[in-house]
Amino acid sequence: MAARPLEALSSKLALGTSWIFRNPNNSSSLPRLRSNFNSLVICCAQSVHQFLSFVDAKAEPYTSPHHLIFVLRLGRKCCLDKCRCLGPQKPEKLLVVVGGGAAGVFGAIRAKDVAPHLRVVVIEKGKLLSKVKVSGGGRCNVTNGHHVDGKILAEHYPRGHKELKGSFFKMHGPLDTMSWFNDHGAQLKIEDDGRVFPVSDSSSTIVNCLLDQARRSGVELQTGKVLMHASRSGSGRFVLSIEKVKMATVETVESDYLLIATGSSRQGFEIAAQLGHSIVQPMPSLFTLKIEDKHLLDLAGVTFPKVKATLTLQNVRNVPQFVQTLLFMTFLVPKVGPMLVTHWGLSGPVILRLSAWGARDLFGSNYKETKGPELLSNAAEFGEKILEGVNEDVLWASVSKTTLSSIALLMKQCSFTIVGKGQFKDEFVTAGGVPLTEITLSTMESRKEPGLFFAGEVLNVDGVTGGFNFQNAWSGAYIAGTRIGEVALGVACD
Repeated sequence: MAARPLEALSSKLALGTSWIFRNPNNSSSLPRLRSNFNSLVICCAQSVHQFLSFVDAKAEPYTSPHHLIFVLRLGRKCCLDKCRCLGPQKPEKLLVVVGGGAAGVFGAIRAKDVAPHLRVVVIEKGKLLSKVKVSGGGRCNVTNGHHVDGKILAEHYPRGHKELKGSFFKMHGPLDTMSWFNDHGAQLKIEDDGRVFPVSDSSSTIVNCLLDQARRSGVELQTGKVLMHASRSGSGRFVLSIEKVKMATVETVESDYLLIATGSSRQGFEIAAQLGHSIVQPMPSLFTLKIEDKHLLDLAGVTFPKVKATLTLQNVRNVPQFVQTLLFMTFLVPKVGPMLVTHWGLSGPVILRLSAWGARDLFGSNYKETKGPELLSNAAEFGEKILEGVNEDVLWASVSKTTLSSIALLMKQCSFTIVGKGQFKDEFVTAGGVPLTEITLSTMESRKEPGLFFAGEVLNVDGVTGGFNFQNAWSGAYIAGTRIGEVALGVACD
């Protein structure tokens, strides 16, 4: 197509359409043109700084596999060299992301980065990234920097440890996550135990980084909205009934792609079920344990830096492969780490990890009539419990070797009975959700509904403490966003 004067082209560009112009010449002496285009997309081979020096407008840069792209907004002045018009692009595609948490926002950013012409809308009932804001005690444990090998990393997921050993973390792992945040202005640090936090020690750094990048990319962030129902139209698009919470009204939207990233919200499970998916019953994971033992009362607030804890479950017949069975009693693989004694029982990383691996069996026992955890530690504070069976009138020299052996064993092994779990506010993660067998992990796309994608905790994947659950969110969202963008561009490969 021959180059045409921009004045002639301006009358042919309708509002709401996007045209692409390629600049075949160098960017010198650019004529100026006032534009009323709704969205003018320019592909330019020059550097960002060189191009912007000729543009009297606020441009937003994007990176795509093909071009360096800028979008000039409505009402801005823009200036161009003699450009070659490549013609109008395909009608704008729409991606609706349900859930404004870590997975939802990150997936939206990735999809927009891959396909800048794609319209991306995130809907969220409450505040955006609210769980990111409060996680890690307000610091946000972004990922884990010590377990970067995919196979080793997968072992930290009680649900998903088999499936995630493949290409999942190879496509976007902890090192990729850290590089992304560092490159976008959120500097991170790795602590001694491998947990990764922002240098600022404030989750606001991560929240602001994600929201700023989403807005720069052109992602539309809409709060106060809930997806009530989803179905397929005759044309194959998703028909979405979206409620505006404050106005109590419902709008109907048709989208080409749908990404469910609702975390443990019932909303996500209901939408998945409406679109033909089954749901593994959701239940708490990563919770504290209630222990009724008078010897713990005076120890509330005491932390033991290195405790080995083992959970024994009675009368459990359906035993996962990560436990060993003996006479219908199961012994979970011992976990090692810090433990905190609280006024209601036991907490700390070692207890939370233990609860994650035993989440389903503990739920089945109603968190009662269960023996455990067996705690092995150098705990002098447990002396009263350890020595309570020794007669005070007996001289130490007269204590039998059998008794001494029993005391020595108790000093390294104290057993308690669980009577319940911590309150709901202590539960950070949910086990259960959409089965991994119903999605393709290399794309995060549904095996039942083309164009439907999932990421994050809505899936039956959950990790232990230490940044693993956020890494699941970043990885799944990156893979889903990449696939959606590629499909929208028409360059996706099966």
